[in-house]
Amino acid sequence: MIYFLYSLSCNLVQNHSLKADLLLIIVTLLAAISWMFSKEAVNEMPPLFFIGSRFLLAGIFLALFSKRALTGLNPKQWLASAQVGVLFGMSMCLWIFGLFYAKNLGEGAFITSIASILVAPISYFIFKAKVESSNWIALPVAFIGLGLLGLENGFHPELSQLLFLGAAVLLSLTFTLNGRAAVRMPAAALTAISLTFVGIMALIISVCTETWPETITGSMMQWLLLSALIGTAARFLIQTYAQGLTTPSHAAVIMILEPIWTALIAAAWFDERMVGLQLLGCSLIFAALLINRWSNVRLWLKSKG
Repeated sequence: MIYFLYSLSCNLVQNHSLKADLLLIIVTLLAAISWMFSKEAVNEMPPLFFIGSRFLLAGIFLALFSKRALTGLNPKQWLASAQVGVLFGMSMCLWIFGLFYAKNLGEGAFITSIASILVAPISYFIFKAKVESSNWIALPVAFIGLGLLGLENGFHPELSQLLFLGAAVLLSLTFTLNGRAAVRMPAAALTAISLTFVGIMALIISVCTETWPETITGSMMQWLLLSALIGTAARFLIQTYAQGLTTPSHAAVIMILEPIWTALIAAAWFDERMVGLQLLGCSLIFAALLINRWSNVRLWLKSKG
C-alpha cells in the first residue's frame, strides 16, 4: 500500500511541491505506523534488543544506498555523525522504554512531539541562535498540555510519560546537532551513520542488561523487519527525497501530523481511547506545535491560496 502511494505520487503528480506534500504525508503515516510495529515487537522481545536490532538493520540498509557519499566523508564528518548517533541512541533508549510501559500510544506521540518545540530554545541557549517570539509562546502552551496529561489521578505522571518527555528533550538536542551536521555533509550518509550508531549503542546496553530470547519466532522477525525497513529505512529515504523537492516551511508544517496519525491508528489498532483531560492536553500540545511553526504555517497557507 505504501509503495503504491509512493509510486502514484511520483508518477502521476508532476508539480514538485504537491508531490513533496504527498510524500511527506506518507512519511508521517510511516512514522505513525512504526509506533504500532514497535509496540507489537516489545510485547514479544526485550525493548533494547528490539530497538538496537531495528536501527542497526535500518542503518545498514540505508548505507547500501549511500556508499558513494560514505566513502567521501572526512574524519570530522564521521565524528559529527557519530555524536548525533550517540545522542539519538540515548533518546531512543528512553523512547522504547516509554513505549514498553505506555498505556496510550497517541498520548506518547504527542509528548514526544514536544521535541520540535524545544529545538529553538535549546539552540538559543547553546549556540545563541535566533528564536522567534512564536517559539517562546509555544513553550508554556505545550507544558500546560503536558501538565494536563499528568492530572488523570491527581498530579502523578506515569513512568511512560516521564520517559517520553526525557526522550523528547534528548531528541531536541539530536535535531539541533543533526541540523548543524547536515549543512556540512550529505543527509543520506549522516542518517545511515547515526542510525547504525543507535543500533550498536542499544545492543551493547542490551547485552549488559537484558536476557536475549533463545529463539527468534516468525512473529518477532515480522515486527522487527516491518519496523526496520518500512518504519525506519523507507521512511527516512522518502523523507530525504521529499525534503529536496520543497521548502522547509512545507516540510515543517506537514510533519506535525505524526502524533495525530499515531493517535488515530492506535485507536483502530489497539482500540485505545482518550479521556477528556488527555484530549485537552494533546490538543494544547498540537496547538503549541502550530504556534511554534506559525511562520511556516503562514507561508504554507499563502502558497495554497
